[in-house]
Amino acid sequence: MGPARAPACRPSRSGQRCGRRLLRGTRDQRGQSLVEFALVLTPLMLILLGIIQFGFIFNTYVTLTNATREAAREGSIYVYDRTLTKTQNDLVRNERIRTSLLASMNLLGKSAPQFANSSSWTVSGSTYMTGDLTVTYTIPSGIIDSEPRTGQRITVAARYHQDLIIPFIAELLPQDAGGRLVLTGEVTMVVN
Repeated sequence: MGPARAPACRPSRSGQRCGRRLLRGTRDQRGQSLVEFALVLTPLMLILLGIIQFGFIFNTYVTLTNATREAAREGSIYVYDRTLTKTQNDLVRNERIRTSLLASMNLLGKSAPQFANSSSWTVSGSTYMTGDLTVTYTIPSGIIDSEPRTGQRITVAARYHQDLIIPFIAELLPQDAGGRLVLTGEVTMVVN
């Protein structure tokens, strides 16, 4: 038989020598685990925060697109009032579009700086603008310009300035002058 091995821990009255050595090894392993956890946690948190930020952006985009669709639908089914002029009817139609858009934006901010909205409309040809809302009427080929605008295309475009809450992610995305991401919803429908 080979030589006898010495015990890993020398027995003592209280057994403390052996326990200290085992305890020191356990502490070293705990420290190593803590460092590894910290190294893994940092990129994991960045990924998680990125997912949260893009979730906010996607929610805003979907809400804005649906609101723009509802507004364009409201403009396309507007019933022309023969007692008003074409310009007056356009302004009434545009106000209904604005009201529908704001009602459909749900929990999104409906005032500046997220969504600029003034009480007056700026007119340029057949384009009407108020802040971040633009309504454009176009006449497709084969359609005659008429006062009720029947058969014409109405395009509703809305811009929303989304706050970016995660600084690291914000640096990777395009921003406006206020440091916000500009999302656009645009829908075109035919006036009935």
